[in-house]
Amino acid sequence: MQKIILITGSTDGIGLETAKALVADGHHVIIHGRNPTKVHNVEQRLVEMNSGKVESIVADLSSLSAVKQMVVEVAERFGKLDVIINNAGIFATEHVDTEDGLDVRFAVNTIAPYMLTKELLPLLDNTGRIVNLSSAAQAPVNLDALMGNKSLNDGEAYAQSKLALTMWSRLLGLQLKNVGPMIVSVNPKSFLGSKMVKDAYGIAGNDIGLGVDILIRAALSEEFSQAHGAYFDNDIEAFAAPHRDAMNDTKSQQVVDVIEAIINKLA
Repeated sequence: MQKIILITGSTDGIGLETAKALVADGHHVIIHGRNPTKVHNVEQRLVEMNSGKVESIVADLSSLSAVKQMVVEVAERFGKLDVIINNAGIFATEHVDTEDGLDVRFAVNTIAPYMLTKELLPLLDNTGRIVNLSSAAQAPVNLDALMGNKSLNDGEAYAQSKLALTMWSRLLGLQLKNVGPMIVSVNPKSFLGSKMVKDAYGIAGNDIGLGVDILIRAALSEEFSQAHGAYFDNDIEAFAAPHRDAMNDTKSQQVVDVIEAIINKLA
């Protein structure tokens, strides 16, 4: 059965490879990127596969107003989604501060997927799924840094942004347990051969197909149908406990409250 699947950050790396696999399987895939030319070129490449259905959307997830506009466009153009894969992520960049005064890692890795998830919930039914790309790199969240009031180095910002993502994924996933959609966070596998890994660590990385496989399973397979708020660690190929802070409801709620305050102020 064809599913309508939105994949953020799907013009390269694991996002692109996942899009290719899902199109090949006959699904309706909406690719996303921030560069219009790149998005168009990728869309054409996927259309030429002559399988499934391919459409695209352009938005800069570092801008909360752009995320808000993306929500409106997705709702107007597609009306329904079965799966959202929040894949877009940033580790290192020359431009750390966004136009909103946030650290770009928190903006793209944490706040944008939260906004997309919350605002697009009406487009998903109780069988829908939201797959959030977490990481084995998880560190306690400094709320001042999340608010853009404290500078962090690349590794700190990335690890904190990924834990923050995992924290809200668990909290919201459990809240929606009886009504859906299912929300799960996934470490697709450490040091995959993606552009991010090559840029950040200067290594070729592991077979990216290992990450693609787990994302497709999370999006479609029965084994993830009841994974509400869970964390899957593909380094050990099993559901596992994330960082202890993600299991702390009080700390997780503090992160959500800050995200909500940021959105209310800036979006």
